[in-house]
Amino acid sequence: MKEIVIGKDRFSVAELIGKGGEGKVYTIKERSRLAVKIYNSGLRAKREGKVRAMVGEGLAVKTDLVAYPGEVVTDISGNFLGFVMRLVSGYLPLHELYSPKSRQRHFPKSDYRFIVRAALNVARAVGKVHQTGCVIGDLNHSGVLVAQDATVALIDADSFQFSMNGKLYPCVVGVPDFTPPELHGKNLASVQRTIEHDNFGLAVAIFHLLFMGRHPYAGCYKGPDISIGEAIAQNRFAFSLTRQLATQTTPPPGALTLDMFPDAVARSFERAFGLTPSARPSALYWIHTLNALEGSLNRCSKVKTHYFPGVAGGCVWCKLTKSSGFDMFPDLTAVEPNIPSDARGTEQAIREILAFRFPTVADFLPTVATLRGASNALREARNGKRGRAFMGLLMMGGAIGGFVYAAPVWFLWIGLAIWGWVTFSDREVEAGPFLQAFKDADERVQRELNAFVQRNGMAEVIKVRGDLDTAIAAYKDHDKALNHAIMVMKSNREARQRQAYLDQFYIRHANISGIGPAKTATLISFGIETAADANRAAILRVPGFGEVMTDKLMAWRRGHESRFKYDRTPNAQDDADERALRRRFATEKAKLEATIRNGLGTLRNAKARLDALPTKARSDRALTDALATRAQAVYDLRELGVSIPASTVTLKVTPRPQPIIGMPSTPNCPRCGAPMRRRSGRYGQFWGCSNYPRCRGTRN
Repeated sequence: MKEIVIGKDRFSVAELIGKGGEGKVYTIKERSRLAVKIYNSGLRAKREGKVRAMVGEGLAVKTDLVAYPGEVVTDISGNFLGFVMRLVSGYLPLHELYSPKSRQRHFPKSDYRFIVRAALNVARAVGKVHQTGCVIGDLNHSGVLVAQDATVALIDADSFQFSMNGKLYPCVVGVPDFTPPELHGKNLASVQRTIEHDNFGLAVAIFHLLFMGRHPYAGCYKGPDISIGEAIAQNRFAFSLTRQLATQTTPPPGALTLDMFPDAVARSFERAFGLTPSARPSALYWIHTLNALEGSLNRCSKVKTHYFPGVAGGCVWCKLTKSSGFDMFPDLTAVEPNIPSDARGTEQAIREILAFRFPTVADFLPTVATLRGASNALREARNGKRGRAFMGLLMMGGAIGGFVYAAPVWFLWIGLAIWGWVTFSDREVEAGPFLQAFKDADERVQRELNAFVQRNGMAEVIKVRGDLDTAIAAYKDHDKALNHAIMVMKSNREARQRQAYLDQFYIRHANISGIGPAKTATLISFGIETAADANRAAILRVPGFGEVMTDKLMAWRRGHESRFKYDRTPNAQDDADERALRRRFATEKAKLEATIRNGLGTLRNAKARLDALPTKARSDRALTDALATRAQAVYDLRELGVSIPASTVTLKVTPRPQPIIGMPSTPNCPRCGAPMRRRSGRYGQFWGCSNYPRCRGTRN
């Protein structure tokens, strides 16, 4: 064990807990709550003055959110080695929280409330640094740590910009993805950092958290491919709602958007990534904004672990799950498998609903008085045709006279006779305009009936009746759908095992030539986080990834995939998956039962009003006028001997289409937007574009 000197006392370093380009971090054998950073020998002389100044300023006692240098460490000869700092134990880098799959692995119990609270605590920690008179400078995801209770700690404090007695100790490093536009292309070692620079990095960190690992500048640019650093330098905030024409950039597919958040949050990001550095929100401003966001979160009625911004108009996580098949915040709690069910009561409710005397269209449409003649339009059409027939007869008579009295020009009389015959033959009234008149009248009846139902407060009752049909059909198909889902799950067992295996290998931890932190951030922003996400079509859609980079990523995936071994033996995961599936179906069944029973109550309460509607309909002037117009159209068609088209008037309100519970909803192709189909391939089933081979879009 290496001996170190702290003050006048000797200690021994113990476990190595971290290392980087500057040195190594150890625990201290006799001080359980402290750690020591020992610089590499070539850096000690450059770092000594700054560390001694920070220790002399007493920064370590000003806040417990930052691992500031607390004491100077030397060797037994008094030579500078490094410093003592707070031991940050049980914390993980921020990216392990905001990257979706990593979060489910390292923070399995976190929901979106946890995410917002962590973002708020990041702002608090940055605010504390500014209160101590320091500027972070190199604010990035690896220097921010988060614990299982969402508390945050900042490390690498010895790199912060600090001044003492008129001497500036600068921050000489920076991560391009967190560096503000005005510093790109500059030598960071010679730049004096400001709080405005930190405010940019803080906004990037908060954006990463709130937007599930997306980088604010990683989007789809209409021009040639550019890196995240280039997008920052050119002020191309991909998610901007106010500068879309200027940025020429849109968010990646499947990402959250600013309009899903309260105005205060959207405005804060627009300012943070706008054109004016001084307008960037401060840490204190973010604290107030995130506090308000935390209080505005709604809980999903379907998945209890889904919390979402109230202004989003619905659960954004359910929508993303439906489109991608990946649940950002799955419900992993232990739920009783035997969810209470009332099959007997539900069946009785179904019988009563099906026997319920619901008014028909005929009940609402009163009989109009018998018509006494054709319409003016038909009479005028007939008169016109009679005139043409008479004209044709005159022309043919003239032709006959011509043959008798002027035979030498017989060819003229033949032409006149043919013309007269054609004119005489066109004496039937065309049915087309009167068929159109019937269609227009029928549509008018539908509009007036809808208005009548709406005026009398029955639209919701009619909709409930339509929704009940859908719920009853889903309820009756429940067992069939469950058996089908179990069969599909078992048939995909190998594919699921392979997916789980490949999900263990994170691109962020991979060592792939040419794919550094910036390209890794871009991949994650486009939903490629692990080896399981790496497929050729998805990678080629990421800006900056052509065939060469794609081949490297696919080779990395194949390397891990080659070591996968399928375990045919039933295991605990199989039982857990089937229990979760049955729980989900039981929950859906209970919801259907509640819908059916509540719907029956609505119908019972509305029965008296429904029974009174036919009488009201007979005195409704707008409705009776529309019926009279349609009756006239029917009379005209009968006069013409034309078949009467079927009426399209209906009382049924079309319910929203709902998939059978448990059946996978059909996603749209991420490449062309067309519906996708389940296909089988070398490694199991996957979603493939219905336009294949013209479009080769796929989704796991």
